[in-house]
Amino acid sequence: MRTEKSTIHKQKTLIYATKLQLFFAFKKPFPNFLYKRVNCFLSLQSPEKLNHTEARQTMNQNDQKDKGPLEFVYIADPNQSYTRLDKFLLDRVEKISRTKIQEGIKEGRVLVNGERIKASYRVRPFDKVTFHYEAPRTAGSPIAPEDIPITVYYEDDDVMVVYKPPGMVVHPGIGNYSGTLVNAIAFYLKGKKLPIKDKIYLDRPGIVHRIDKDTSGLLIVGKTNLAIEHLSKQFYLHSVKREYYALVWGDVKEDKGTITGHIGRNPSDRLQFTVFPEGDVGKHAVTHYEVVERMYYVTLVKCRLETGRTHQIRVHMKYLKHTLFNDKRYGGDKILKGTVFTKYKQFVNNAFKVLPRHALHARTIGFIHPRTGKEILIESELPDDFQQCVDKWRNYINSRKEIISQED
Repeated sequence: MRTEKSTIHKQKTLIYATKLQLFFAFKKPFPNFLYKRVNCFLSLQSPEKLNHTEARQTMNQNDQKDKGPLEFVYIADPNQSYTRLDKFLLDRVEKISRTKIQEGIKEGRVLVNGERIKASYRVRPFDKVTFHYEAPRTAGSPIAPEDIPITVYYEDDDVMVVYKPPGMVVHPGIGNYSGTLVNAIAFYLKGKKLPIKDKIYLDRPGIVHRIDKDTSGLLIVGKTNLAIEHLSKQFYLHSVKREYYALVWGDVKEDKGTITGHIGRNPSDRLQFTVFPEGDVGKHAVTHYEVVERMYYVTLVKCRLETGRTHQIRVHMKYLKHTLFNDKRYGGDKILKGTVFTKYKQFVNNAFKVLPRHALHARTIGFIHPRTGKEILIESELPDDFQQCVDKWRNYINSRKEIISQED
């Protein structure tokens, strides 16, 4: 009984002392909400609760590597400086990127004091941060074949060229462990194992390059070690021919052009990439473009990649002030060109519904066959949603040519 009273007395003394420290540090009474954090922090220091937290982390890390998300619990100490939530976790969680942390925050897998919060939130003293992290696949997590229809444009013993529809992820990853193109290919090949690039990308058998989830188009798959090695070298040397069709906002003035500019992460929005024209940040990137059809408010362009950076066409076209149509991440899901009339707004909104993704399609791919040395060139048609959107714009402009010329 005496021991219990002594423990309670020590806790009350510590709380009082901490409040005094806060008072003298800030020269004024401290807000009640932070006193609550102090009390919460001190209550968590009891051996039972502290050990429970540590045990829960250990159990998840050792026994549930492939069964579910890991759970990390951190309590900010009394001297914690105001630090961004994503940086706070980046400094504490091993073998994880800032992008993965931000994805977790966005998906609600990071809680601060039991509540969802933004990545820009500043962690304060005594905050309780809980992070539910889905660990990457390991060698013990084989790709599960799934009966998902795929379109094969070319196939032999070494390589295959397949069509990836919009909305499908290329390979399994955080939040997408099934329903991917790799799962579909595994079923199509009836259990035949594909080689793995560099022996480290265990969740990407046969994959030598990728396109974004909402980009449609052609992808090369290597079926042998020779093919993987040879194709990877071609991509490294930028000798693979890759042409995309993109529908962009505005009337592109030049019939042809080249956009050169280093691409790196946008410092103000880590989910975006941006152009650094001075070349002091990011990676060298070159995109060649050619106008296919002008539709006054939008333009259909053909883009040829000389390099292959993440979001390259989307970023370069935005830099040219011609953002891709309905590209939500880069602001193309708003009306960037046209009139203020209600009917026009209704038309554009309907066009967004017809093509509910960014307007980008990997139409052509060409490469040297790894075994025969012959050039292989494959082309695909625009998918239905893309073609319907283009037709919609074409009909709209043709029906209003006289009105548009009067507006000029």
